[in-house]
Amino acid sequence: MQPIVSKFLFLILNQIASLSWKNAFRISDFLRWSIFSVGGYRRQVIRQNLRNSFPDKTEAELSRIAKEFELHFTDLIVETIKFRTASPECVRERLQGDISIMDKFYENNTNIIFLMGHRGNWELANLFSSLCFKHECIVVYRPLQNEASDQWFLDMRTRFGAKLVPMDNIFKELQKPRDKPYVVVLANDQSPNPKTAFWTEFLHQDTGVFRGVETIARRYNLTVLYADFSKVPHKRGYYQVAISTITDCPKEVENNAILKRQLCILEEDIKKQPHNWLWSHRRWKHRRPECLKPEQTLS
Repeated sequence: MQPIVSKFLFLILNQIASLSWKNAFRISDFLRWSIFSVGGYRRQVIRQNLRNSFPDKTEAELSRIAKEFELHFTDLIVETIKFRTASPECVRERLQGDISIMDKFYENNTNIIFLMGHRGNWELANLFSSLCFKHECIVVYRPLQNEASDQWFLDMRTRFGAKLVPMDNIFKELQKPRDKPYVVVLANDQSPNPKTAFWTEFLHQDTGVFRGVETIARRYNLTVLYADFSKVPHKRGYYQVAISTITDCPKEVENNAILKRQLCILEEDIKKQPHNWLWSHRRWKHRRPECLKPEQTLS
């Protein structure tokens, strides 16, 4: 991206960030129309993902979910821009839930790894974690190729003290001495390399899953938690977090059981609120290899 283009783009983003929430969501309404109704952005991908995931639903039901997802998608865009400058009070107001379990883990000096799916607004979730948890917050991410865009997101995600660490550096980072317990936050429901992924069934489809999460948890003996972010009905931009424990003994469970448990919870959450997931992602672009290695199965 050319510097002059970047400068113009960030000028627009800053203008949107300064809008009221009401006007920001008017921008979202326009974006939904222009991106999906006019531009047809990944409409085939979205519809095919929904058909495969919900074979029992009618075309009318799938169409309704798709339209609700489209608005959710563009809401995420304007919400993320708004959260670039949102106050701590705004973050706490727009994501609520019982997080008292985190205080207990902190008192017991327990290190944690938090698994998430792409539900709710994950940028809000990252800000909320670093703002509201007593733990040191380490957010795992993949740097963007465009330096200006990467820096824009880096500045937003570290506003309340979170430490962003590229996935390739996370093992080295967790070896460093620390003065207090830490929590690692990451979303791992994207499409991995099929030759190294754990393979299972998810939403009626053969699905590969990144295994790095389980490797991290086992190596550093981290308590594994799952966080779901549901949308508050009829209140755009408001979310509810629900925290559940997957295991506090990661070295004792069978191979890939952590990932299997996460997917089971995620699948049930998606069924309860189906438009609240990233359906535009090409999640199932890879096929299960004919021969799987032992580490790629539940054993």
